[in-house]
Amino acid sequence: MLVAGELSNAIRDHWWVLVIRGVVGIAFGVLFIVYPQISLVALIYLFGAYALIDGIFAAVQALRLGVHSDRWWPLLFEAIIGIAVGIVFFRFTGLSAVAVAFTIAVWAIATGIFEIVAAFRFGGSGGAPWLLGLGGVLSIIVGVLFSIAPIAALLAYVLVLGVYAIIFGVMMIVWGFRLRSSPPVTSAPSTV
Repeated sequence: MLVAGELSNAIRDHWWVLVIRGVVGIAFGVLFIVYPQISLVALIYLFGAYALIDGIFAAVQALRLGVHSDRWWPLLFEAIIGIAVGIVFFRFTGLSAVAVAFTIAVWAIATGIFEIVAAFRFGGSGGAPWLLGLGGVLSIIVGVLFSIAPIAALLAYVLVLGVYAIIFGVMMIVWGFRLRSSPPVTSAPSTV
């Protein structure tokens, strides 16, 4: 088990994973907003790609942190859910709009819960983990919106996903660069 200073340094050393996740999120968000008339199949592929790529980078981050701490498991669960949703969206392209909405709702709520858990677990680890928690709250709100009105216009879903992905991407980038610029933490000597 690592002391807080070593954990903070391990998280700070992997700031770039957050930045990549943020850039991917912004890119997909812009695509959703610029091309709001995309078909359901295109939405499935775009969202599937976003969830899959975000899940892969969350897995990389979780596995790299797992070497240094026991605080990696919320990110791993988030990664597994993202990868699974991405695979489902690529495998079952004939899903109805309602099924797409509920799948997005489940993914967003589950991701949000694990992001909030991760934010609390990394609370004293430098940077700005509150941004991860805020992203978790945003994820849950999007999930609730998608579960309340599953048969609303697909165009609204696309725009909501676009705004969500951009906001979440910006928060990831800000947190990543805050971690990058945070000074290394020195641990107090152990008295064991």
